[in-house]
Amino acid sequence: MPEPTVTRTDADGVATLTLQRPALSTRLRAELLEHVRAVADDASVRAVLLTGTGRAFCVGQDLAEHVEVLRGDAEASLSVVEAEYNPLVLALAALRVPLVVGINGACAGAGLGLALAGDLRVAAAGAKFTTAFAAIGLSSDSGLASRLVHCVGGSRAAEILLLPEPFTAETAGMWGLVHRVVEPDQVLAESRALAARLAAGPTLAFRALKTVLATAATDSLEDTLALEASLQSGLGATADHREAVEAFLAKRPAEFTGR
Repeated sequence: MPEPTVTRTDADGVATLTLQRPALSTRLRAELLEHVRAVADDASVRAVLLTGTGRAFCVGQDLAEHVEVLRGDAEASLSVVEAEYNPLVLALAALRVPLVVGINGACAGAGLGLALAGDLRVAAAGAKFTTAFAAIGLSSDSGLASRLVHCVGGSRAAEILLLPEPFTAETAGMWGLVHRVVEPDQVLAESRALAARLAAGPTLAFRALKTVLATAATDSLEDTLALEASLQSGLGATADHREAVEAFLAKRPAEFTGR
């Protein structure tokens, strides 16, 4: 059997998905989607960590594979976005638990789209980022245009996409694309610690917050208020809320169970 292109390890409520190759080949995309769907259905998972190995997190499409398919069947090569990338991005977006992305190195093209699907991102100091699409005569995919506008606004998103010049993790941090920049050898430890902290937290509250954040930028204030009220009403009856209040009054740390 060939070595897996994506591996999964579980500890303390965190499912860690590690990309074992930097380029998104057909096989890697399929294996990653399978893993994302599996963790989504696993009630023991309370946070997910997505990271890579070596000097790159993810450099996007496997161009060698893409060129080979393009030469043989151009129409088939151009259907990949709808058939394979879109389901993967939607599966990541649909995760009901927090998703931390540990960007251990270079992050480009669809790899940046995957990174921005995370709720929180930790990046290696000096890591290079680029959108890459315009440089090879393509538009964006993997929800990248939407994520960039959401993170940095339309003007900056236009610059990043139309002028696909590399930028560093430090610049990504200043722009709000990543939340923490740490030394390369600390990315995995920092990302794991962050994911573990989230896994130990109020899972149902995080789920509600992800629901609100997904639509807050486009919904009206009235719609957001109505959604918040509905979610808050349900959370008020949870064991986690009662535990948090009792813990606050007793001046002790709360122990959340996700109920």
